[in-house]
This record gives sequence, C-alpha cells and structure tokens, in this order.
Amino acid sequence: MKRKISEKKYFIIILALFFMGAATAAWPAQYKVDPTHSFVEFRIQHLGFSWLYGRFNDVSGAFSYDESKPGSSKFSVEIATDSVDTNHAERDKHLRGKDFLEVSKYPKASFKSKSFDGRTLEGVLTLHGVSKRIKIDVSKVGEGKDPWGGYRVGFIGKIAFKKSDFGIDYNLGPAGEMIEFDLGIEGIRK
Repeated sequence: MKRKISEKKYFIIILALFFMGAATAAWPAQYKVDPTHSFVEFRIQHLGFSWLYGRFNDVSGAFSYDESKPGSSKFSVEIATDSVDTNHAERDKHLRGKDFLEVSKYPKASFKSKSFDGRTLEGVLTLHGVSKRIKIDVSKVGEGKDPWGGYRVGFIGKIAFKKSDFGIDYNLGPAGEMIEFDLGIEGIRK
C-alpha cells in the first residue's frame, strides 16, 4: 500500500533540506588549535645589548575559517602565562612574578578577533589584566589533508607593542620597552 505525502509535508521536507544545505554552505569550517603545532614566541632587547628570546608553551583555542570569506572568520586563543619559557629557570621565575606577568593574579592571556580581511587580524588582546584592541599581520601558511585523515590549516602572524601598554613597567632600559611576537597557529578541523 503506497502512502501519499501531502503537499504540506512535502513542502516542509524540501524547505528543511534547503535550509540544512544553506546553513552548511554559509558557515565557515570550525577548527581546534593544535597545541603541539602552535606557538607564541617573543623577543625583547635586554638593556640594548642583546636580544632575549622566549616562548609560551601552553597555547589553546578555536577558530572558524573560510578562505573565500575571510571576514566570516573568528579566532579565540588562550595562553597560560605560567608556561613562559626562556630556557633559564631563575629568569622564568622572575617573569612569572610581580615585576612582569603576575601569573598568580593573571593566569591567562587571551585574544578574541573582531575582524579579519585575510591579511590583518584585528581583535582584543587581554594581557596582565589589560584589554586592548590590536592588529596582527597574518599570512596563511597552508591547508589540506593530513596523513591521519584530518584536515588542517595554519597561519603565522607578527605583532609588536610596548610592554607598558599592558601595565608591565619593569625597567629594561629604553631599548627594552618594545616586545615583538611571532605567532604560529595550526588548527585541526572539527
């Protein structure tokens, strides 16, 4: 015995399929930050005599990305400030303390994007309890399938700012005011 679908039910089914397809096509792909292939590295002059290099070892977050519509992309990244690492235990202890990061009071730094045009990522960086709008110069490194059946995309970015802009006033001499960052974010599509 054949069941006849009413015109109303047929219309509802077609409408639902249309919206499911439209929703899938309209949303950018969702990615989780791969912490083992992402990095936040920094350098700052030490008294104008040399460069001090370091990194934060604990980076996490998520982002959405659509190459054809970069403006629909959103990025959210967190850094555990106590993961600072300059390859010198005493210096790292000092950086975690009250003169610099105050990690017991400010355990996380975060970035949340506001806009992205494919080259410049704008958003709010919160560091040391201070939130400021910043611009990061960004380049896509690549994207595609990985050997384990997943799909990845990676970006690299650069930014520089005065540490005093974020309430870190410890005197490293005039050359030690600017801090430069290299950022590498690799995401695994969810």
